[in-house]
Amino acid sequence: MSGEQLGVMPLADALAKADEANLDLVEVAPTANPPVCRIIDYGKYKYEQAKREREAHRKSKTSELKGMRLSPKIGEHDLRTKTRTVSEFLKDGDKVRVSMWFRGREMAHPHVGEQILRRMAQDLAEVAVVERHPLMEGRNMIMILAPKKN
Repeated sequence: MSGEQLGVMPLADALAKADEANLDLVEVAPTANPPVCRIIDYGKYKYEQAKREREAHRKSKTSELKGMRLSPKIGEHDLRTKTRTVSEFLKDGDKVRVSMWFRGREMAHPHVGEQILRRMAQDLAEVAVVERHPLMEGRNMIMILAPKKN
């Protein structure tokens, strides 16, 4: 078969043509009216399909969830350094889970941690979008940043 259309025909005739060419009759569009079939080598078809899937899988980039831990007592320089690191993660296309962990009496002042997280989000506004705003989970306040789409 050289790829030309054979038109609408009964199933028995289509099977006979496929058998005559030593190929398989494969239904490619079962929901169409009438259903569309092709006379092809099914093994080769499956191999080509798997090869395309492997190639697509190889080219796709999986987005990883990176983590960064901060404390409410973080110094100015340390915060800038961690913000720069988070920025690099975002530029690589990864999401970042920034967690502020509270110890002892720090639990009485969660607003301090929230201010630090919001400031970090504001500093990263050009490369990141806040996917999940700062929220307390036990002793941690968690914020998730995702890379901004260009």
